[in-house]
Amino acid sequence: MDNLTKNLRNFIDNSNWVFAKIYAKTWPHEYIVRDNVDANTFLDFVRHIRSHGYFGKFYNKDITYFDDSHMVYRTMGAPIEETTIINRCRKEQTYEYRLARNDLPNNEI
Repeated sequence: MDNLTKNLRNFIDNSNWVFAKIYAKTWPHEYIVRDNVDANTFLDFVRHIRSHGYFGKFYNKDITYFDDSHMVYRTMGAPIEETTIINRCRKEQTYEYRLARNDLPNNEI
């Protein structure tokens, strides 16, 4: 159970997620930037990801992932107050899913 509050559910559903065009061929994902959304709710969601997520990798980097509604959310591990971006992608675009299927891009990013 992810224990998402109604406020976090609304935040996820109503945020303007931006497609990361530069990574379209290698790591398709979307993101939001703290400066473009409600900063307090953004940080609440970062805390939620960190406390309700699970440990994983992105190459050699330790990442906390959080699954919700067929999407996987992550930050890049900066301290919570310094985190400025939340990324999301479909499960089949995560590092560990692709690693297990020998489907990693030629370059890390």
